[in-house]
Amino acid sequence: MAGRRLLMLALLASAAPAEAKMFGKWFDCYAKIAPPKDRLPAEAESMPVDPDAEAPPGRRVPGLGGAQTWDPIVQANDGAVAWPKQGDFPADHLPVPDRWRLIETLGLVKSNWKDPYNQNTLKGDRPICGTHDLFVQLTAISDTLAEPRSFPIPVGVQTTERPGSNDVFGRQYSEVFAQTFILGAALIKGSTNFKPPEYELRAVIAFNFNHVDVPERRVLSVLPSRRSLRSDAFVGVQELFFDYHLRNTSDRYDFDSIRFGIQPFSSDFRGFLFQDNQLGIRLFGNRDNNRFQYNLAAFLRLEKDSNSGLNAVLRRPREDYVLVANLYRQDLPLPGLTSQVSVTWNINRERDDVQLDTNGFPVRPALVGTLRGRAYDVVYLGYNADGHIGRLNLTFSATHATGSNRNNIFTDRRAKINSWFVAFEPSYDRGWVRFRGSALYASGDSDPHDDVDSGYAAIFENPQFAGADTSYWVRQTIPFAGGGRVISVNSRNGILNDLRSSKEQGQANFTNPGTMLLGAGADFDVLPELRVSGNVNHLWFATTATLQALRVEGSIPKDIGWDVSAAATYRPHFNQNLVFRLSGATLKPGAGFRDLFTNSARNGSYYSVLFNAVLAY
Repeated sequence: MAGRRLLMLALLASAAPAEAKMFGKWFDCYAKIAPPKDRLPAEAESMPVDPDAEAPPGRRVPGLGGAQTWDPIVQANDGAVAWPKQGDFPADHLPVPDRWRLIETLGLVKSNWKDPYNQNTLKGDRPICGTHDLFVQLTAISDTLAEPRSFPIPVGVQTTERPGSNDVFGRQYSEVFAQTFILGAALIKGSTNFKPPEYELRAVIAFNFNHVDVPERRVLSVLPSRRSLRSDAFVGVQELFFDYHLRNTSDRYDFDSIRFGIQPFSSDFRGFLFQDNQLGIRLFGNRDNNRFQYNLAAFLRLEKDSNSGLNAVLRRPREDYVLVANLYRQDLPLPGLTSQVSVTWNINRERDDVQLDTNGFPVRPALVGTLRGRAYDVVYLGYNADGHIGRLNLTFSATHATGSNRNNIFTDRRAKINSWFVAFEPSYDRGWVRFRGSALYASGDSDPHDDVDSGYAAIFENPQFAGADTSYWVRQTIPFAGGGRVISVNSRNGILNDLRSSKEQGQANFTNPGTMLLGAGADFDVLPELRVSGNVNHLWFATTATLQALRVEGSIPKDIGWDVSAAATYRPHFNQNLVFRLSGATLKPGAGFRDLFTNSARNGSYYSVLFNAVLAY
């Protein structure tokens, strides 16, 4: 305090007369409001302001304390405008714009309905004019795909593009072009920021045009008279649901909601078991400040269009039902790791169903084994984990499939289903590089003629794993020529070797050779908007007993081969509105693949090139 008084005296001494007069007034005012020296001891600070009031237990009254208070501050600047007093303001609220349009009123943002990057009413950033809690969201996506590729293509039985050729496999090069336009609209009531909306009505329509050119006949159509190229178009309904908010269960907006209609759903973190847009009803919510999440869902599977993979809502739904119950828990067993337990029941009653795809090929029943219709019940018991342990990122999935198959494809007898699936992908971030490892095992059937089906098959897989669709094996379908007609070793955008007719329209097959994979990869964030990825996978059949029985061969090696891929993803605006991706992959066949698909020496490797451009509004 003495230092402050000395500073004031020094200012008075060095100031001009007029300034000294002004400083004198300030000094007099300061002297009035400055606390006396006898009020400064620290022990006095704990005294309450009111001597008759007791201090709250465990707390100290702030301030310098003492029974006396400072003198009131008086304005020493004569002629200045005084501060407002109580009653100077209007009694009611001041008219201001709503909180969504406030920044535009202040001139900080200029709204434009064509601008998808800034505040836009059509994107649900603010409510519809005239309302305070009703939002609309419009979505428009253009997805363009060009894909040159090669894979073993069997020669047609009746005819070929090259008369006089009698090889089992013809030329292997083909091209695919696909253009998909997706239009979506949603009406949402309630706040979209900090609590679940009261209800949501959403519809998404997709239009697909695709063109395929292959070198052999009877690949694109069952009719040998059709040319070996095809152009096709289809419109599918991918989402059409009503979401209703039932209740909040805490002041942190833990909630219960129910959703009816065609909706997206994934039964696990990486799409290993069931990831699709299907017709169903789903009860979902969370508890304990969102540490617990749950789903109770029932789906009736819709038919798919054979060439586009979109939902064919005008066709009769399948007699294939999926019941799901799962529970998520954050920070279990360790902080940063989310665990999930799930029970999924697939009920198939298509034993008497005969179904042809759009191109005339049989898909149910599959033309493999006894060629008879099948029905089955299978329960998938799963544990999944996703998150990180320190700097180690981790994804883990383990599933046990158990149930009964009404008739085995080899014996035509009832068989017990007992199969396993495990996948593991750790990754580590070091600066701008992420290093990844991948391991997967899906059990195969080592004795196809017994009464136990031990090959693992999923319901509708779409794995984001081991390079995803950048990988040759995940992206391409390998036809199983010889031993099965219109049967594939694996499915497009699938990793399992399950010998089914179609992932979209076929049934799960639990008498299969199984899958093993070991891989490594890395992601390089070269620029904030550019990521380069690379992946190397080695694949095997878990067992080849089923392949040997279907091909009537004494022995087939397990080695499928090496799958090497690389991709570059470019996002010029650092978001998902513009995404361009170019990838390439090659498969170097192993002994097992060469045994199944003997080809000329000059065609020892197979390739896949993928260019994809996504423009979103």
